[in-house]
Amino acid sequence: MIDKRVKNAQEAIAGIENGMTVMLGGFGLCGIPENCINEMAKSDLTDLTCISNNAGVDDFGLGLLLQKRQIKKMIASYVGENAEFERQMLSGELDVELTPQGTLAEKCRAAQHGIPAFYTPTGYGTEVAEGKVAREFHGKMHILEHAYEADFSIVKAWKGDHTGNLIFKGTARNFNLPMAGAAKITIAEVEELVEPGELDPNEIHIPGIMVQRIFQGEKYEKRIERVTTRKKENT
Repeated sequence: MIDKRVKNAQEAIAGIENGMTVMLGGFGLCGIPENCINEMAKSDLTDLTCISNNAGVDDFGLGLLLQKRQIKKMIASYVGENAEFERQMLSGELDVELTPQGTLAEKCRAAQHGIPAFYTPTGYGTEVAEGKVAREFHGKMHILEHAYEADFSIVKAWKGDHTGNLIFKGTARNFNLPMAGAAKITIAEVEELVEPGELDPNEIHIPGIMVQRIFQGEKYEKRIERVTTRKKENT
């Protein structure tokens, strides 16, 4: 068995260079690779293209990289909680490619499975379809979407073992799962790193063959983007 452990986030992100394309898992702020993002924010990396469901918030997640102008292009589906993102986009400082959420997930999954492109009806007749090949299937128009081509994919899992087998928990499965193995190199940070054989094979979501580096993260904040509570009803 190949031991894919690295010591920490600093060692995990080694090899990410200026101008590269990086996938980052998570849904909102749930299940994002906090340790790796924080380490990238400490670095001098610049001109990155980041693929993620969202762009974090102003002082957390990918918002940290945006504050330091480390991201040249952002490919995402939801960015409504980040004021700095909005400012950079409207000022023309940041190149933005907004992608329907399901299409973004499928472009990741296609890359993960070695599928170069696929047709989808989502986005036809809108700005999303501009410049793309369109074709009719069963009386309905579809547009051609290409799989992502990323240099690194960084995901966060609940549990993992030394060989890279991963188990995700709850909502964190949403984009972490299709991004694992969807780039040339996949980095996994986990809350709990165990010995090979300790994970139930029936519960493993991603096999170790799709992961090149793994480490146990620490000090997870697990923030919530927007807390909403219901007023207590009088009894």
